[in-house]
Amino acid sequence: MINLENNTVHARLKIMPLVFIILGGFLIILSRLIYLQVMQADLFCQLSTNNFTRIKKLASPRGNITDIHGNLLATNRPVKNLVWRGSGLRNLTSDQIQTITKITKFLNYELSDQFIKKIQMAERQEKELLLFEDIDFSAFSKIEEQFATNKNIGIISDFKRFYPQGNLACHMIGYLGTMNISKIGKMGIERLFEETLKGREGLKKSTVNSLGKKINDTEVEKTVSGDTIVTTLDLTLQKIGEASFTEQYSGSLIIMDPKTGAIKTLLSRPNFDPTLFLEPIPDDQWNNLLQTKPFINRALNACYPPASIFKLVTVATGLELGLINSESCINCYGHIVFGERRYHCNNRSGHGRLTVKKALAQSCNILFYKLGQLISIDVLAGYAKKFGLGSLTGIIFPEHEGLVPNTEWKYRTKGERWWMGETLSASIGQSYLLATPVQIARMISGLFEGYLVQPRILENEPIVRIYLNIKPETTDFLKDSMRQVVSAGTGIRVSKIQDLTIYAKTGTAQTCSLQKTDLTTSDLEHAWFVANFNYKNEEPLTIVILVENAGSAKVAVNIAKKFFNQYRQLMAK
Repeated sequence: MINLENNTVHARLKIMPLVFIILGGFLIILSRLIYLQVMQADLFCQLSTNNFTRIKKLASPRGNITDIHGNLLATNRPVKNLVWRGSGLRNLTSDQIQTITKITKFLNYELSDQFIKKIQMAERQEKELLLFEDIDFSAFSKIEEQFATNKNIGIISDFKRFYPQGNLACHMIGYLGTMNISKIGKMGIERLFEETLKGREGLKKSTVNSLGKKINDTEVEKTVSGDTIVTTLDLTLQKIGEASFTEQYSGSLIIMDPKTGAIKTLLSRPNFDPTLFLEPIPDDQWNNLLQTKPFINRALNACYPPASIFKLVTVATGLELGLINSESCINCYGHIVFGERRYHCNNRSGHGRLTVKKALAQSCNILFYKLGQLISIDVLAGYAKKFGLGSLTGIIFPEHEGLVPNTEWKYRTKGERWWMGETLSASIGQSYLLATPVQIARMISGLFEGYLVQPRILENEPIVRIYLNIKPETTDFLKDSMRQVVSAGTGIRVSKIQDLTIYAKTGTAQTCSLQKTDLTTSDLEHAWFVANFNYKNEEPLTIVILVENAGSAKVAVNIAKKFFNQYRQLMAK
């Protein structure tokens, strides 16, 4: 007898795994559908939208950079770009080929097969292709006249960075470089204030069909222009400074308001044209450019021995310590002997008997050698620090702090003690002493105003002053000495400029060992000229001129004379 109940149970047991498999598959499919249609709904909706929507960023007009009077130093100029708008034809027609040929002739462009193929591809896909950027006005006029109604030819207006003053003040203004297609500031104000200048990009949404043809455009977000940066630079003074600085030399020239720290003029030579970086630079042109090292801002980032300019600090130290007074005199025989070595004056025949003022005016070394025997390097370094040397000035740009050596520095960096002979060299601004031109500008301004002012390049920067802890009678003595530099000393060449009152100091900075005989141009001395000057009753200004490897301070004095003559003509108008 057959047991039907057992057979049924046995059959059901065989079917159960299959049921579980089917049920599991169903659950997997259901879970996947829930994941795709519910949990990932927003993503796939966006991907679907992207199939027919294109979002394009719209560049915002970059903010202007101006001088203190509103003259443009960096701005934007309108440009016209030429595009081909594809109409969906499989092959270019003879009329289209003729149109392309005419346009390339207008633009003096050699037509190639590769160029035609690119247009052919855009034509088939009904896409927009950029043909030429920044076409000149003459070519634009001809194209506009002959192809105004041509459905394939389009003119798109854009803008491009423009530096109307060329390379003037280029180290302050800076330039733009390419980063991920966009142009961003790579140096100077263009870099420091990138966020302020660039503004805010806009967004444009384009709808396209299945073939990629554009149906319509919608502006989603408007562009916001960048803000204008107003500098303390005075374009007229900058031009005078540039014209005065001899083309063949490297160096820098600074004009600063000693009361407020406003930089009126700042040039560094060699310089560069910031427009160069708006387009790719050929390798040979780039290599030639680098050979002159034009990107070093020599006013802020190059350090030089302050030479005889430092004698102002040495005399101030002697006066403050009571080692000399306004009536002190010395006898100069052309050299002194110290430690079995001769230390020479700048006049090897000797100046004879001199007062301290005349010693400064004639830049006689002997007085300072003698003071160097009486003052320790640490004390001298302390007074140099009071004048702002060896410290950052606080200007918003990157800068070097220079070097004011002392015994601790010498032992830490050289592993040696400090020698007295090195103090004699330091007393005339040589040895390890280094300063930047902007530090010297701050020092000279402080001497006349009684405080060290922070150099400013932006019109809206706060004025920051630090009290100069030097007796007024000491600074008065130094001013009188600088007046004698002009009336009867090393700066006498600028003494006969009418209506200008000038207090000056010159310097010749040694760049190599005195024992070296095979001198090259790079071994010649650097030349300094510093002054506080004013025209009639106008507010005073500070000028600092540094000329690399000039061989004599006379080169810097001659540049100053050119500047003062042009400045007087400007003020007399």
